[in-house]
Amino acid sequence: MRLKLLPLLLTVGLASMAAQAAVTDQMIADDAKTTGDVLSWGMGTQGQRYSPLKQVNPKTIDKLVPAWSFSFGGEKQRGQESQPVIHNGKMFVTGSYSRIYALDAATGKKLWKYEHRLPDGIMPCCDVINRGAALYDNLVIFMTLDAQIVALDQNTGDVVWKEKIDNYADGYSASAAPLIAGGLLLTGVSGGEFGVVGRVEARNPKTGQMVWSRPTVEGHMGYKWDDKGNKTENGISGTTNKTWPGDLWKTGGAATWLGGTYDSKTGLAYFGAGNPAPWNSHLRKGDNLFSCSTIAIDIKTGQIKWHYQNTPNDGWDFDGVNEFITYDQDGRRLGGKADRNGFFYVNDATTGQLVNAFPFVKKVTWATGIDLKTGRPNFVPENRPGDPTAGSDGKKGQSVFAAPSFLGGKNQMPMAYSPDTGLFYVPANEWGMEIWNEPITYKKGAAYLGAGFTIKTINDEYIGAMRAVDPKTGKIVWEAKNNAPLWGGVLTTGGNLVFWGTPEGYLQAADAKTGKIVWKFQTGSGVVAPPVTWEQNGQQYVAVVSGWGGAVPLWGGDVAKKVNYLEQGGSVWVFKLLK
Repeated sequence: MRLKLLPLLLTVGLASMAAQAAVTDQMIADDAKTTGDVLSWGMGTQGQRYSPLKQVNPKTIDKLVPAWSFSFGGEKQRGQESQPVIHNGKMFVTGSYSRIYALDAATGKKLWKYEHRLPDGIMPCCDVINRGAALYDNLVIFMTLDAQIVALDQNTGDVVWKEKIDNYADGYSASAAPLIAGGLLLTGVSGGEFGVVGRVEARNPKTGQMVWSRPTVEGHMGYKWDDKGNKTENGISGTTNKTWPGDLWKTGGAATWLGGTYDSKTGLAYFGAGNPAPWNSHLRKGDNLFSCSTIAIDIKTGQIKWHYQNTPNDGWDFDGVNEFITYDQDGRRLGGKADRNGFFYVNDATTGQLVNAFPFVKKVTWATGIDLKTGRPNFVPENRPGDPTAGSDGKKGQSVFAAPSFLGGKNQMPMAYSPDTGLFYVPANEWGMEIWNEPITYKKGAAYLGAGFTIKTINDEYIGAMRAVDPKTGKIVWEAKNNAPLWGGVLTTGGNLVFWGTPEGYLQAADAKTGKIVWKFQTGSGVVAPPVTWEQNGQQYVAVVSGWGGAVPLWGGDVAKKVNYLEQGGSVWVFKLLK
């Protein structure tokens, strides 16, 4: 009798262990409140990047020391923008060139590695980076530079399913961390500089099967799929030609390349759409929806419930993709967004109504402000790059100096919000650009800009500044200046700390209320990734990926020359308190 029961008991025991290890919808919904893991990009689907952990605080942080470091190895370095996710004692972290590693979260021991085979001819705009993975059930899911989604077994690294998003030869790519929300896998696309059409897609995370697709350029049809994979139309986004002239909407850009956030209280996912294509705004008279916008999508239906356009008829490449972080204030559910264009926006998270808007950088030239009644910017017409057809030779429009530069008052580096202080912690940059328009025609798979540019420094004192911003008053409560531009994300904690990295290689922490820097550590290469923290066996850990790269050295002009001494790298650093 015992011999017969033993296999049965063993099977039940293994099944029970697997069930305990599986990441559930409820665990993802609770991610921001639980401290034993990090399941989402943003440390919770809202993206606040806040942890209630207090073990590391201004009084104890002088004892924060390295616990371990892991090198990605090989010659494939370049920019490392990944946020690790942690579950069941394992860390999953992506590297440049579409690689992913599973590590023991306590020791750094490599458990497995998956290296996606990339074809020749991929066309990522802004380095060969990847921003992280998503966890669901027993899967770890990430996107690749040749526009695919790959789901791996968390324990073995074996491929469970793989799906193609689109054709990389047409300019599509993917580098964002996927978002799991309400049992769905939500992803966007990259490739706005190649005239792709932006969209948000929902899939079954266990199988990769499509559920719905929502284009982010006005005039394109949305679709939905049933359980058998049958495809039906799900309504056109916007109204064809209402804000786009002629046929330019067919190659309109508005790529959703940073991914999104989700709020279970509203049932909405929030994705930002990037620049319209081409950059030459004189070719596309009109607002060009839904480019440079925050788009709120009902995840159950795939319908756009509201949108807010930060930069109508964008002429400066002010992508609107930056994260929309929801929070509570005065009994309302609001969302904050620090846009590339230099303005911080507060919208009602349910309706999209503009509540507040103010600059979070010192120099803005394209607009004098945002009209809170209409929600529209007060443009400075003479600071829009000129129309090439107005010149004598028709080859180059009037050049203008614009601030911020197209690299943004804030770019891909995610900010953080603390419910303790009520402040947003924004990695801001002060720079401008010389920009001009040129004639351009669309060719599939080719760069589709119609503009030239040179990034310029504004002052010699600093470029980057970590700023604590009050969304209610618009005031900068404190700032910590940095010589090089800030390009990594932010973490804030219940221990009254704010963590962020610098291109000079430091991971550093400041008092969340005063901005006083209380700790820093040299990681050996520039930090362009967001830190995370979690608790394991009663010990608080802090982790960050180190590895200089991204858009700044590729597109940074005079700024790139100023920081060309910075060295590449590729490693994960993990810290804990010395006992």
